[in-house]
Amino acid sequence: MPSASPNCSTSSANSPLRPSPGRMMRQHRGMPILERSSREAYPLWLRSAQSAGAFLLLDKPRGWTSFEAVAFVRRQLRRRAGHAGTLDPLATGLLIVGIGTATKLLTDFQQLPKTYVTTLKLGAITETDDAEAPEQVLCPEVRVTEQELQQVLERFRGEISQTPPRYAAVKYRGKRLYELARAGVQFQPLPRRVTIFELELQGMELPYVQLRIVCSAGTYVRAIARDIGTALGCGAYVVELRRSAIGEYRVEEALTPEEFTQCTASYAPLHPVG
Repeated sequence: MPSASPNCSTSSANSPLRPSPGRMMRQHRGMPILERSSREAYPLWLRSAQSAGAFLLLDKPRGWTSFEAVAFVRRQLRRRAGHAGTLDPLATGLLIVGIGTATKLLTDFQQLPKTYVTTLKLGAITETDDAEAPEQVLCPEVRVTEQELQQVLERFRGEISQTPPRYAAVKYRGKRLYELARAGVQFQPLPRRVTIFELELQGMELPYVQLRIVCSAGTYVRAIARDIGTALGCGAYVVELRRSAIGEYRVEEALTPEEFTQCTASYAPLHPVG
């Protein structure tokens, strides 16, 4: 067996899925989950990924689409892969990736609550409700007090009706919204019910505001930003977004693409060729 990098220690092939004393490698429906604290059990995880299925906690970098993140894992392992919930290219953070037959179980994670940390810019809007499009300034000088902002945030806690952004992956009459928007088709996305379990103001340095959001599946943080801006009368859009948790799974335990590459490189002879 080749020597491992400092970020991916070796483990006996006959040992149980135990990366370190007192810490078992987490599993879901009998399939192991590779995370930061269990990297030394990578050979055992890889065996399951190749023979049946496994899961990976990946920290998606800014600029990658979720499809590109999955394609990266697929190239590393030469196995089919999928993810449990899309992140916009602008966003970073936790992406749960299923490999092999684990792709059939990804729906188990899709309905879990999601936690995000986001920065909004008040006083302007964009066509995409985030920094992917040029901004249109509505209020050159934002004059919103913390009390006014807290009063508006209260309206968005609990079960609310939310209209998805025009640039979104959900479908309208068989077409994804972003496809219709890019084609210049006029349409009105249908609102849906979502739940905001927690909405916490973490910082305010106008025109920027930092929020922590815990929400149900299907919630668009970009839509929350847009609607908060509308309620304040000054407009708002997302400039930064990070998914910090999906249910009990936290981004602190996720591997970066570089860390995962180190693992696959350290155990290259264990990977199929071609």
